[in-house]
Amino acid sequence: MPNDILLNEKFEPILTNGDFTIGESTYQHQKLLLFADKGEFKAYPASGVGSRRFLENFRSDDFAREIRLEFMADGMTVNTLKIGENLEITIDAQY
Repeated sequence: MPNDILLNEKFEPILTNGDFTIGESTYQHQKLLLFADKGEFKAYPASGVGSRRFLENFRSDDFAREIRLEFMADGMTVNTLKIGENLEITIDAQY
């Protein structure tokens, strides 16, 4: 399980006593990958699912494939991945 600087729901660092808060960050990494478009990570410009682009042209198979590929490229093992009719995403993936 990776530890990293924790972010709040607005993707801002969480500070405790004036310092960054460190903690288990698997869920946070998954969320960042889901929301990030390709090119948003300077060090890894090909990373990111870009989930917003699937809102206009929703095909669950394409969306699931993109999620699985990005998570695996980041070093995760994807055990299960389900996408519901209203884009409810259920993911069981771990490093």
